[in-house]
Amino acid sequence: MTLGKLSFSLWSGSVVAGELTVGDDPAFGTAPFLEAKSLKIGVDVGALVFHRELKVRKFVAESPEIQLIQNESGAWNYASLGHGGAAASQPAASSGAANVTVGVAEVDDGKLVVSHVPARGQPFVYDAVDMKIENLSFDQAMPFTMAAKLPGGGSVALSGTAGPVNQQNLEATPVEAQVTVKGFDPVKAGVVPASAGIGMDADVDAQVKSDGKTATSTGKVVARRLVLARSGRPAANAVNLTYTVEDDLGTQTGEVTDLAVQTGAVAVHAQGTFAMTGGETTVNLHVNATQVPVDAVEALLPAVGVRLPSGSELKGGTLTAPMTITGTTAALVIAGPVEVDNTRLEGFDLAQRIQGLRALTGTGGGTAIQVLRADVRETPEGTELTNIDCEVPALGTATGQGTVAASGALNFELTAKLSGSGASGATADTGLSGLAGGLMRVAGNVSVPVTITGTTSNPEIRADVGKMVKGSLGSAKKGVGGLLKGIVKK
Repeated sequence: MTLGKLSFSLWSGSVVAGELTVGDDPAFGTAPFLEAKSLKIGVDVGALVFHRELKVRKFVAESPEIQLIQNESGAWNYASLGHGGAAASQPAASSGAANVTVGVAEVDDGKLVVSHVPARGQPFVYDAVDMKIENLSFDQAMPFTMAAKLPGGGSVALSGTAGPVNQQNLEATPVEAQVTVKGFDPVKAGVVPASAGIGMDADVDAQVKSDGKTATSTGKVVARRLVLARSGRPAANAVNLTYTVEDDLGTQTGEVTDLAVQTGAVAVHAQGTFAMTGGETTVNLHVNATQVPVDAVEALLPAVGVRLPSGSELKGGTLTAPMTITGTTAALVIAGPVEVDNTRLEGFDLAQRIQGLRALTGTGGGTAIQVLRADVRETPEGTELTNIDCEVPALGTATGQGTVAASGALNFELTAKLSGSGASGATADTGLSGLAGGLMRVAGNVSVPVTITGTTSNPEIRADVGKMVKGSLGSAKKGVGGLLKGIVKK
């Protein structure tokens, strides 16, 4: 530590150092750990002069810049601050240092820079940092408060206790704190890249407790303009998230015992694990969404990249989706089976939108869906749907597979089996009548190859009538041939 010009006032009992520099742990570089414009030290002059006791009343660091650096193994540069770089064979601190207490230690209008070695991304910078620690000592819990501005806007405030100080590893000092965050944007703050597709303007209320080995955090997040996929759009309404997380500070791994996403009165829960290695956070979460009312999650669909045709919305029914979320936070993979039951797509008449089968009976300005099942896999590149099985009572069923690009472009190939009025309409639209129409009706349900292109907001649905007629006539001929053979035998 180096001090600049000193001035001392006997009557006020204060020393002012014009400049202060505190060196860093050499393992993290040669730049200073702390630099301050000035350091004010208030002492009890009477105790010092008459009793030779050092009682420091107050430390105030004016406009300091503090560097917090984490290496690849997860260790922080401040971890060795308690023993000042003493050799391992020597005591971590002298008994005199252990007996020193400070009434109040303050940081006034400071800057806190959080970075990594080797460097990854831009440093995380807290501005306007004000911090206060009372009864500063090595051997007891110390009340503290802290407030700062976040990068990209927003603010954070902490209050709680820390200590007794672990002099061998300051990082292992027990801490209990209440954390309040306002207006946090992870992209603007540089926590996640814009390419990850994750965004929000969030307020956080959390409680953090660490015994030096394990940290537990519980809290609530109110996320406005929430986006959870690259192809997503901000959710119209605020979404509440509550969580309980346990973090092993030594291994940099943890467990998400509960993560609940709540909209209205409905909550979808997830559990799993996470690990921080090589500068990246990897997650393995399991989502438990069972028979969730569609009306409750419909407002969240844009946030996860699900875009309905323009002017349409889902009404009624339930959603079941036991999904997994794996990979790094910058490239998440969401996969699993999805099932929607007994819903209605209002504002989208499927029958009238199928090109080539315009004689189909309309579905009344909306499309009732009895069941829609598919295996879904979403990656940063787009979404793949396989084993699609859909039943629309007014038309029939459809099976197949397809993809949705990150841009929203569609590429689906389905086989629709029309029944009831759908099959009759399809037969009429081909222009077939008499024997040909009769042969198709003898064959039973009409199978129609269908392609879906365009975009999620404006899909283009086209039936291949030529293949339909050829396939139907072939089936019909076989059916009639079998019937004639039976009549001949008799």
